Amino acid sequence: MSSEKESLNFLEEIVEKDIADGKHDGRVHTRFPPEPNGYLHIGHAKAIWVNFSIAQKYGGKTNLRFDDTNPTTEETEYVNSIQKDIQWLGYQWDGEPLFTSDYFQQLYEFAVDLIKKRKAYVDDSSPEEIAALKGTPSKPGTDSPFKSRSIEENLDLFERMKAGEFEDGSKVLRANIDMASPNMLMRDPLIYRIKKETHHRTGDDWCIYPMYDFAHGQSDSIEKITHSLCSLEFMHHRPLYDWCVENLGIFPSKQTEFARMNVEYMITSKRKLLSLVNEGHVTGWDDPRMPTLSGMRNRGIPAAAIRNFCAKTGITKRENLIEISLFNSCVRDELNKIATRVMAVMKPLKVVITNYPEGQVEELPMENNREDENSGSRMLPFSREIYIEETDFMEDPPKKFFRLFPGAHSRLKGAYIIRCDEAVKDGDGNITHLNCTYFPESKSGSDNSGIKAKGVLHWVSIQHAVKAEARLYDVLFSDPSPTNHETKEYLELLNPESLIHQTIYVEPSLKEVKHGEKYQFMRTGYFTPAKESTEQHLIFNRTVTLKDGWKGKKK
Repeated sequence: MSSEKESLNFLEEIVEKDIADGKHDGRVHTRFPPEPNGYLHIGHAKAIWVNFSIAQKYGGKTNLRFDDTNPTTEETEYVNSIQKDIQWLGYQWDGEPLFTSDYFQQLYEFAVDLIKKRKAYVDDSSPEEIAALKGTPSKPGTDSPFKSRSIEENLDLFERMKAGEFEDGSKVLRANIDMASPNMLMRDPLIYRIKKETHHRTGDDWCIYPMYDFAHGQSDSIEKITHSLCSLEFMHHRPLYDWCVENLGIFPSKQTEFARMNVEYMITSKRKLLSLVNEGHVTGWDDPRMPTLSGMRNRGIPAAAIRNFCAKTGITKRENLIEISLFNSCVRDELNKIATRVMAVMKPLKVVITNYPEGQVEELPMENNREDENSGSRMLPFSREIYIEETDFMEDPPKKFFRLFPGAHSRLKGAYIIRCDEAVKDGDGNITHLNCTYFPESKSGSDNSGIKAKGVLHWVSIQHAVKAEARLYDVLFSDPSPTNHETKEYLELLNPESLIHQTIYVEPSLKEVKHGEKYQFMRTGYFTPAKESTEQHLIFNRTVTLKDGWKGKKK
């Protein structure tokens, strides 16, 4: 039992203690509360994994609740994309999606209750005046001149705010707490503001909207959430969360914080991600270079790899920057199990097998994935003229170069051993093709040639090869911490080689591929058909290389 306890993370320890103490009748009910003002990213993936996995482990439930309290930035497009991303990641929330806007009337009544208890007041000060009166971390704030308003006056003004009588920014509702609090967030924080904008769900029914810090905890209480699990950035907001619960006398949801997900070469600020989209640095929220879940899906990253990455990084109380090599390793581990191995030549060099009969075509069996015993095999055409990789030949190679050079033997994957006899050049001295000899008795699976060939090369038959486009994606930024650089802004750190377009030649089995399928281009990397790919114009996105070594990566 002790060894099992030692393996628990601190959130699980809290949950198990609550269950043992009979708190909330042993219920475990979590929630994931995204703002519908952007697409989900890798940081959200961690929060989703934490909330859903803990609830699943203890037989609980998880709500999906959209924190839609700012009509200026929220759109139904984001609501739909968030639901799609959560389900793609492998999770299903309890019941129907919920919205903070479902609770606008109840939240309004909570605010009225605070006014009646002298715990809230309407302030006419400008945003600049409110900021100035707040003081500094080392200097107490000063009470607003409107803090002494009577209960009756505050109730009247708040009702008139709701009725739309006042202009945006002319009045706010503030909690009446302590302007000398060492926590700046507790110095009479704003809990309601006027915003005459059309809401994506409630239309023009409301022109006052609750601030996040007010809506968040009360929504948890309304839903009787037992464990409100948030990232560390909300730690200083917890006292206000608890203050509202105590002063309203509502269900005592409890907030607990964990370290958010920070990964090298990725940014998770929605504002900065939106700027990348709006300024055309990427093609959209689902650009395969983006750290969004839709971008990762478009790039071919499996959902299971993201879940495994979240599990491997664990749940901690301290912020840290996770190496991208760990993320890539999780992606490779998953793709290695499910990706079909195929032949694709990135930089072709023509090979003529001079002793292979002209016009002859042979169908050779190729296994799809030796890691998956149920993956089967396919037939691949072999002919007299093939393409190999340009880098698989050197005229004057160094020691331990086990591929082709004059007089050397190499095996063609799934086919025969060949010997390089001659490098044919044009008038400028450029190699146009290689003349090679094959050994019929060296056929894969029945080799009795006795010839030793250390190198194994991938290839495609020129007669049957399909021309395609490869999009070689690299990290979007050239620095592992693009938002924390000492001298440069994040846009100055964009990697100019984050996307390279390249013409390639692939085996004919790839003529009718579908978006989302996973392939390993042998000896090259993992690829997926792009969503824009057609049979007339095949396009493949590189998901990840076979090993780390991209130009953006630290050496």
